[in-house]
Amino acid sequence: MQVIPNRPAAPVILKPAMTSTDISSSDELCQRGMDLLAAGSAAEAAEAFRAAIALNSGHVEAHHGLVRALRDAGRLEQSVGAALALTALTPGDPLAHTALSISLQTAGHVPEAEAAAARARVLEWKIQLQSPPDTSEPGSSARSGDPRP
Repeated sequence: MQVIPNRPAAPVILKPAMTSTDISSSDELCQRGMDLLAAGSAAEAAEAFRAAIALNSGHVEAHHGLVRALRDAGRLEQSVGAALALTALTPGDPLAHTALSISLQTAGHVPEAEAAAARARVLEWKIQLQSPPDTSEPGSSARSGDPRP
């Protein structure tokens, strides 16, 4: 790199959104949140999960942890909000909709919880239908043309 005298360094306009150290730090914060949650410190765990998400907004495990930590801390409406954010991040994930259902149920929103649980079941069925049938079981006739079960 050539340095040109009397010329100021170019200003840094954009900083990369994440660096490899951010990812490592978000993983470490997520693990800290898990440890705190296991130790019964749900409010502190929620803060660790939030910090992990701040470093890496796509950290799905941290989002799941935040939903659980907020629910365990009794912050039920915040837990519902975090679960809604998780379903927006991973709309095809049955576990995200299950987490939403559990948070809604705990917060007393029963009809909405049932709707979220139904959505989770439909997503799970779609995943199962996309998977090839298991023909490894003895007596399986899925591909043999035999109409008997």
